[in-house]
Amino acid sequence: MRIGELARRTGVSARSLRYYEQQGLLAAERDGNGYRRYGAEAPATVARIRELLATGLSTDLIRDLLPCAQGGPALQPCAFSYGVVEQQMARLDAEMAELRRRRAALARYVQVMRVRRAQDEALAATALRSAPVTGTARA
Repeated sequence: MRIGELARRTGVSARSLRYYEQQGLLAAERDGNGYRRYGAEAPATVARIRELLATGLSTDLIRDLLPCAQGGPALQPCAFSYGVVEQQMARLDAEMAELRRRRAALARYVQVMRVRRAQDEALAATALRSAPVTGTARA
């Protein structure tokens, strides 16, 4: 099938398909006129690439994992695929811990700002109550 048909079948743009080919994720033969031709397995390969990209894996890791991703959904259980997946999960755990730390720091700032705002509003209200009334009413 040509690139346009593969794009229609998979819902992936031709530009992305060319990128996948450039990254060594997707193989295409070339016709005499230079048009790309993809094999019958290409839609499944594209689906697998999209699944792996959705996990946050880089195209370099996906290229290495694709041989473990043949024959149905999920990865074939091998030491390499386990290692990559566990490493990715550890990286995500570290990122989530860092995000929790940053959120806690922001929450502390918000709390201080709320207290200071309340203090400022209380001072302003006190100042307004104790301010002398200016101007006189004419009879």
